[in-house]
Amino acid sequence: MPSQPLFVSSGDLVADRRYQWALDYLKRGDADAAADILTQVVETVPRFATSWFALASIRERLGDRDGAIAAFSAARDADREDYHGARLHLARLGVGEATPAMTGVYVRRLFDQHAPEFDQALVERLDYVGPQLLLNAMQAHVTAPLRLGSVLDLGCGTGLSGAAFRPFCDWLIGVDISPGMVEQARAKGLYDRLAVADLLEFLAGEAGAENHLVLAADVFVYCSDIAPIAAGVSKALAPGGLFAFSVEAGDRQGVRLQETLRYAHSADHVRDAISAAGLRLLQLSDASTRSEKGEPVRGLIAVAQR
Repeated sequence: MPSQPLFVSSGDLVADRRYQWALDYLKRGDADAAADILTQVVETVPRFATSWFALASIRERLGDRDGAIAAFSAARDADREDYHGARLHLARLGVGEATPAMTGVYVRRLFDQHAPEFDQALVERLDYVGPQLLLNAMQAHVTAPLRLGSVLDLGCGTGLSGAAFRPFCDWLIGVDISPGMVEQARAKGLYDRLAVADLLEFLAGEAGAENHLVLAADVFVYCSDIAPIAAGVSKALAPGGLFAFSVEAGDRQGVRLQETLRYAHSADHVRDAISAAGLRLLQLSDASTRSEKGEPVRGLIAVAQR
């Protein structure tokens, strides 16, 4: 999913207007003029994070890597909550922390921005099949006929996993950090309970809830470390309960932030996270939940049990 920065005012109407002029030049194909205007804008209003981020993106497009790094760094310093994701772009360019965690503000903005067209983009253009792959995995590990009792859908988004699992459970809970995504899910009428919350904070409140299944479809591509979430899931599962999730697979050990600004997790990272949470790994198999530029994205489907 592309990450387009949203405008956050500098508080200076003249600077805001000049920022828009720069974007107009960019739309007309004059990136050099746009960069010149933005350079003048940030000299006038040095805490204008949106302008710094746009300048960084243009400099990178023009082949000015050092200039892009300097501007992304300034955007990061001007925006401690990293609304624009400057820290991620610095990591992509090999600067600073290699796998910085995405801030809640950044993830919420990203998904709120794309919520209205999310289903169409993911299913029709990216051939997304994550929920079906997880459902197939459940059918391999649960005695037929499939009945799952209470199911918790982490990062439920617009309810694609909810639609797949609703016929097979008695109680369905969805949680997502994005109010826009939860609004889309609520409109489908699939869930018995929906919450807008950070996953770790929500799981802390679910300790002892004894869910029979916790799902996370295409969620951990936005989480640098699976271990804290797996630990929270373990406390929210009933004895014998299952934890099923997908990740994008990495060629290296541990976790890597990819050019797509999505995290790839190695099989060893998944195994270690499951083991540290006191869960037993039942399945870790190669799979592709989606495509990118017409090519399948390498991934893993994992199933663990309390």
